[in-house]
Amino acid sequence: MLRHPAAFAPDPGTVAAAVRRRPSGRRAARAALALAAALLLATACAPSPQPEPAPASPTAGAPTATEPEPAGPALSPDGSAADNLPLFTAVAQTVWASPQSAEGRAYIDALVAAGFDKAAMQVTEDTSTIGNAAESLQFAVQWGEDCLLGQAGPVTGTVVTSVAPALAGGGCLLGETRPIDW
Repeated sequence: MLRHPAAFAPDPGTVAAAVRRRPSGRRAARAALALAAALLLATACAPSPQPEPAPASPTAGAPTATEPEPAGPALSPDGSAADNLPLFTAVAQTVWASPQSAEGRAYIDALVAAGFDKAAMQVTEDTSTIGNAAESLQFAVQWGEDCLLGQAGPVTGTVVTSVAPALAGGGCLLGETRPIDW
């Protein structure tokens, strides 16, 4: 049997009597004691505040006048080809972002300026056999038994670099390459 919602409404006389009723002194004391105990428990269980770490000195980690700020990858003459790939890639990306991005000589000159050995380099032609701009340029630096390889051009849309073993007969690039005679 369902009851009408009005059956759940409190009797107005009971509400008025509850509002007029004051807790006895003993009830008030118990309520105050319970409140104090709850506050004490909450305070005891709360994590204690930790002191904030001292601020770092303004010079901590900052380069000093005698310590130059790192400029990016650097040539590692005693390192492997893989160790020097970050510099090779950075140089190639710089040329790719320049107006000379379609010129093989620009990649070779930039790699020489970065410290790579010009005598160990190879580069493909800037133009195709019929005189059109090359769809991609390949350039390489032989580093011991390995090669730093780079490719850039409209076909790739970006610079691609990698490390691979040198060819059995020496060198890094297959086929005809451009003489580096400048």
